Amino acid sequence: MESSAIQASVPEARGTGGGEAGGRGAAPADGGISGAAGAEAPGGVTGGVGVPAAGAEGAPVPAPRPPAPPSSLSPSRAGDFMRCPLLYRFRVIDRLPEKPSEAATRGTLVHAVLERLFDAPAGERTAERARALLPGQWEKLRAARPELDELFAGTAGGDAAAAGERLAEWLASAERLIERWFTLEDPTRLEPAERELFVETALDSGLRLRGIIDRIDVAPATGDVRIVDYKTGKAPRPQYAEEALFQMKFYALVVWRLKGVLPRRLQLVYLGSGDVLTYDPVQGDLERVERKLHALWRAIEEATASGEWRPRPSKLCGWCDHRAVCPEFGGTPPPYPLPVRPAGSAAEGPAAGAGA
Repeated sequence: MESSAIQASVPEARGTGGGEAGGRGAAPADGGISGAAGAEAPGGVTGGVGVPAAGAEGAPVPAPRPPAPPSSLSPSRAGDFMRCPLLYRFRVIDRLPEKPSEAATRGTLVHAVLERLFDAPAGERTAERARALLPGQWEKLRAARPELDELFAGTAGGDAAAAGERLAEWLASAERLIERWFTLEDPTRLEPAERELFVETALDSGLRLRGIIDRIDVAPATGDVRIVDYKTGKAPRPQYAEEALFQMKFYALVVWRLKGVLPRRLQLVYLGSGDVLTYDPVQGDLERVERKLHALWRAIEEATASGEWRPRPSKLCGWCDHRAVCPEFGGTPPPYPLPVRPAGSAAEGPAAGAGA
């Protein structure tokens, strides 16, 4: 699927309506694809399409929701459970706060710039224009998330000049990632069908899958669909590539179940290392992912009902915000906020509640 062959082909009209954190909307009642810009959040949301992120200009900030059982699964939360069930609990059920990180915030900023670049006519999608978008998108992000103001002040020990220098260095690093993207793809030859598209579907089992796809391209001559995801980190080693592709196969499964169209190509664009990883899925791939997700969901249901969320130590523990309440580091988790199934009773799935 050549870049020059990609242009817009909107799957179906978008609706409007209300929404919650992350600017995410629910799928329309007919099961079609809906879209909304925003970063993926741990909790589930309801609402329509095109909703600004919580805290953005003109958007109401939702009240905190009480703890509730999981009711849906996203690639990020599925990855959390596979990596560490206790981390999944902290993020989805307890909803413990996490400090913003420079790396994650840079990723959000770069995604916003690449999304907005396609608002310009094809001939004006230049690296210079993308660089010019960076300051404005950073200000919008700061307005939506005031806690980001402390991101650089904390690393500078309260020194305003040092914080300013650190911010300038950080913005320059984001600019370098954006510039590298132009060496990997040519936006003047692309007309995405969708950008930052929120998708959601319910499988025959009732399991709801949801996520946000960075970009969908559709070839005008064949209708072939390409799903593209931007990564601001480096490409994984070959032995870890399957973990990265799991997210893409998840998205492909959702699109396939929604539209009955098997995506032709899955493409990961690694801006940190300048690599592009592609994979052409077949139906059997997605059927295997579906079976894996069902098994994963059964394990989540069991943990939700029993209250048993076991930690799984790994090298990633060093970056976890929740070590103070993790038993592996001598901490004690907060009291479990959901009812626990009595010992010896039959397992039942959780009632609909917070998204995962």
